[in-house]
Amino acid sequence: MPQAPFRTFRITRRRALTGSVVGLVVFGLLLWWLLPLGDRSPGGKVTFSTGTRNGVYVRYGNLLDKALAHDLPRLDVTLDESQGSWDNVARVATGKADFTIAAADAVAKYQDEGLPGADRLRGCARLYDDYMQLIVPATSGVEKVADLRGKKVAVGGVRSGVRLIAEKVLAAAGLDIDKDVTPVGMGINDMADALRSKEIDAFFWSGGLPTNNVKELSEQYPIRLVEMGSLLDRLRKQSDASARYYRAAVMPADAYPAAQHGKTVSTLAVANLLVTTDRTSTELTEAVTRTVIDSRDKIGAQVHAAQLVDLRTAVYTDPLPLHEGARRYYRSVKP
Repeated sequence: MPQAPFRTFRITRRRALTGSVVGLVVFGLLLWWLLPLGDRSPGGKVTFSTGTRNGVYVRYGNLLDKALAHDLPRLDVTLDESQGSWDNVARVATGKADFTIAAADAVAKYQDEGLPGADRLRGCARLYDDYMQLIVPATSGVEKVADLRGKKVAVGGVRSGVRLIAEKVLAAAGLDIDKDVTPVGMGINDMADALRSKEIDAFFWSGGLPTNNVKELSEQYPIRLVEMGSLLDRLRKQSDASARYYRAAVMPADAYPAAQHGKTVSTLAVANLLVTTDRTSTELTEAVTRTVIDSRDKIGAQVHAAQLVDLRTAVYTDPLPLHEGARRYYRSVKP
């Protein structure tokens, strides 16, 4: 018959050993939870191309940068101002920037022309719509786009999305941008002062609502918004592949109350996309996409257009294929 003390010793030792291992595992997990040994979130350096100073792209980019600093502390983000959508697409496609916001029509045109890096472009999210705005003095005789014939019209910078759509809208109204109007290349920062000082007769702008420069102008100088929605059918008949990305839209009466006096304005809209390329890692793209969606309400409190970012529609990044990292994010939150 085995001796009792020996049996007791073996059982006690095993229990003590098991208890020690469990204790070490629990302690390790607690230490990892309370004192992380390293942040495993994506890191490195990225450049985000925004837009013209005081425009919605820049304001959105600045706020997104703060959200990314909170969510991805190991990621160093550089914000670069640009001339707008067309410039943004070119920068990302050619590797001069890693992320950007660009209107779908500019993306489609860049692809259609087969420009450098077009095949590498990828979408992360559909964000919010840009509204086409044609602003004239309240006393102007311009009631429709065709009335711009012979006028000096600011149409945005050479590499801007504003210039791209302004040229198409003028063509839909039967006007050639180089022959029938005097095009003035300037950005939103100069348009308001130029209109007020009568250096120009009108200006086109494409941006989220409200655009601060237009809002401030409307409160200091009597202006009027000219309708463009009636040109949609003729716009879509243009041979350019980008034309199909425009849709009819109604500018709400409270976009610019001082100019609209309680009336809506029929116009055109085009979706904005968060854009990257296949060079960007799956992990980083997934993390950035997550922050974009999660920060909607916080950013939207300061940039009204951002309130329209919707998880249900964000996945539709046509004409761009969805980046695999973004796809992974949407799958992770699918109900």
